[in-house]
Amino acid sequence: MRKRDHNVLTNAASLLICGLLAGVVVAAAAFPAVAMSGLAAKAGADTFGALPKELTVARAPQISYLLASDGKTPLATMYDENRREVKFADISPYMRQAIIAAEDHQFYKHNGVDLNGVARAFVNNSDATKDRQGASTLTMQYVRMAIAYSATHPADVVAATEDTSARKLREMRYAIQLDKEMSKDEILERYLNLAAFGNGAYGVYAASQVYFNKPPKDLKIEEAAMLAGLVKAPTSFDPTTKSGYPQAVARRDYVIDHMVTTGAITKEEGEKAKAVKLVVKGKRAPNGCVAANKNAWGYFCDYFYRWWMSQETFGSTSYDRERRLKSGGYTIVTTLDKQAQEGADKAVRKAKPVTSKEAVMIAVVEPGTGRVRALSTNRNYKLDNPKAPKNRPHSDPVQRNKGKLGNYPNTVNPLLTGGDGITGYQAGSVFKIFTIVAALEKGIPLSYTINAPQQFKSEYIISSSSPAACPGTNLYCPTNSNRQPGGVKDMWSAFSASTNTYFVPLQQQVGAENVVDVAKRLGIQFRQSEDAKFANNKEAAHQWGAFTLGVSQVTPLELANSYATLAADGKYCEPIPVQEIRDLDGKKLDVANPRCEKRLSTEVARAAVDVARCPVGDNSSTTKCGGSRTAAEGRYIVGKPIAGKSGTTDAEKTASLVAMTKQYAVAGILADPDWPQTNVKMKHKPADGINPPVYETLKAAMDGKKAINFDPPGQKIALGDQRTIPGVRCLDIERAKSRISGAGFQPLVSGSRTTSECPAGTAAGTSPEGRTIKGGYVTILVSAGGGNDDNGNGNGNGNGRPGNGQSTPPSSPGRPPDDRPGG
Repeated sequence: MRKRDHNVLTNAASLLICGLLAGVVVAAAAFPAVAMSGLAAKAGADTFGALPKELTVARAPQISYLLASDGKTPLATMYDENRREVKFADISPYMRQAIIAAEDHQFYKHNGVDLNGVARAFVNNSDATKDRQGASTLTMQYVRMAIAYSATHPADVVAATEDTSARKLREMRYAIQLDKEMSKDEILERYLNLAAFGNGAYGVYAASQVYFNKPPKDLKIEEAAMLAGLVKAPTSFDPTTKSGYPQAVARRDYVIDHMVTTGAITKEEGEKAKAVKLVVKGKRAPNGCVAANKNAWGYFCDYFYRWWMSQETFGSTSYDRERRLKSGGYTIVTTLDKQAQEGADKAVRKAKPVTSKEAVMIAVVEPGTGRVRALSTNRNYKLDNPKAPKNRPHSDPVQRNKGKLGNYPNTVNPLLTGGDGITGYQAGSVFKIFTIVAALEKGIPLSYTINAPQQFKSEYIISSSSPAACPGTNLYCPTNSNRQPGGVKDMWSAFSASTNTYFVPLQQQVGAENVVDVAKRLGIQFRQSEDAKFANNKEAAHQWGAFTLGVSQVTPLELANSYATLAADGKYCEPIPVQEIRDLDGKKLDVANPRCEKRLSTEVARAAVDVARCPVGDNSSTTKCGGSRTAAEGRYIVGKPIAGKSGTTDAEKTASLVAMTKQYAVAGILADPDWPQTNVKMKHKPADGINPPVYETLKAAMDGKKAINFDPPGQKIALGDQRTIPGVRCLDIERAKSRISGAGFQPLVSGSRTTSECPAGTAAGTSPEGRTIKGGYVTILVSAGGGNDDNGNGNGNGNGRPGNGQSTPPSSPGRPPDDRPGG
């Protein structure tokens, strides 16, 4: 701040101002300033001197910009006032000269207050027959705006703008002091950054963008003159309206003429500028998520907004947080990966049009950081417009009969992330991964075998009237898809074939409450009230028999992040929509940093991922995936090492799929958000099912990215304690069983016969042969006699007859699944 030396004349001028406002001077223009000073001082010097000198100026509201992860692609803008401050050097000289020509010719000559102008206005305004004249300098106008913006109460805003002598006196006192402390260029810069220019544009930067779609440093004479002319009456001189356009042109030409008068431009330059037709090329800045750069990106923007509003860093109340966002002038680089987002947008609309009541919902999360890379669904992010396009009838018959409309094609509901009544969707067998993790943490290896029957009689108690109860009991009896027996399965083959009667007994063994705990640690939130009752009560969770089959509601974002934790070797990261936030001063905020912690051991996470490679067509490190894969096309489509799982719920009311690489975890759910009990069957395939959009999104996200293989688990957690299986060839079956059990294994007798050299009815060999896990199942193959067996050792594949099913979970924890086929 620079100080100016003010002489006696200047001090006298200050006193004159007081006198003028007090009504002491009747004909000020007729007397020299010094001659008037004594009278003015006598009348009002005490009052004027008592006014405060220091002007406290709060920073004016400024627009916040949201960008995609590349730091360049616009996502959205948020503001109360569309303003972005610029430096004096970044403002066209024509703009500076134009505002002086329009508002204050003597700006660079007076000391904050133009005495001649005050006197002239006083005399003019004393005559009721004449139009009123203003005497406010640019400095006084800036003071008025600054006081209004710094006000903390509505009454203070009124006082800052009311037409009273007291207000004028205060402005003059501040203006004189401000002129002592700041340079003229600094005052002019602040004025141009604060002034309102109409059409939602505040400050010269916003004005040049709104009207001419260019930065203020590039403004031409005629453009600068038009903007300067707007300050006096932005509504009356609005060039975007039919009535305002001619007035805007006239006002522009008026300013140009005054620029000639002040010597800012030549007369020739002025005439040439006035001859240019006024063309407004810009438009109002979009505001909020409904005006996101691309409509489909509104759901990501909405997720960001909800995240921001939950962060105490930005204020203790929701009001404070919103004001910070919309007036803080932040530059926010979000986590939105343009490549992944556009891939997801294309895929979901290819699967189902926006007019479909079935919602295809896709979430993409980056393992190891929690950065949400894409959120997409086949809906328009907008409020329903009764004019067009209008939302379709509600899919729930009861609501439809009441005349209610559905939330399609238009909605702003957080379908993908939850909140505002959205609690999620049942996802089915993708939840079986939580049982695998719980088992691994209990020391049960991947090679652990269970003889999975067609129906399993569990110890879980349910209503005896439930169709999932064992006949005549109150015990839960889940079945496999299509009622097929699973046979002897390990975790690889059971997960690959999605064998229900493997996972329910496995969950029973490790404790359902421990499986629920794993889901919690991996980020499942249990938003639905009935789910929460089970999840938050250990005793209740212990009896949640159907949990492993995916009966709890979950959002696509939670699901993607839970699997991303596995891909990140057990490092859980809170989902986050930002990767960098800078304030107006360029300071980076720590709130954008990833928030991660280790929630699973590396070995457990890698073992779980190894199992998850099987269902989606990849191979585990041991290649022990079995003969059935529920979503086998994934590896071929994506073309990179992948892992994941598909899931289907009771009566195919929803379908889900998770597919991931080391770089991205993609979760998709196909459901009807308006009517969970839909009568539409949600499919995995063909093209309008959930599988294609998930795989296509992952493929698009991975385009150009390096293929990274998953790290294999250690031998102990994968294979456990391996023991040698004793030979039983040509022994009678009872002796063979005794020998197998005596070696610490559980013997099973095959129901079919195998051609071998051994006498018919004796043991032809075992499946598996050689070695297997201690305590595991060993199938005794029964000889049919008649010659050589296929490989000379009488062994089969050891996996039994695999089912082709998927889970069929119930619609609520108290209603276990029926036996309908899954996806």
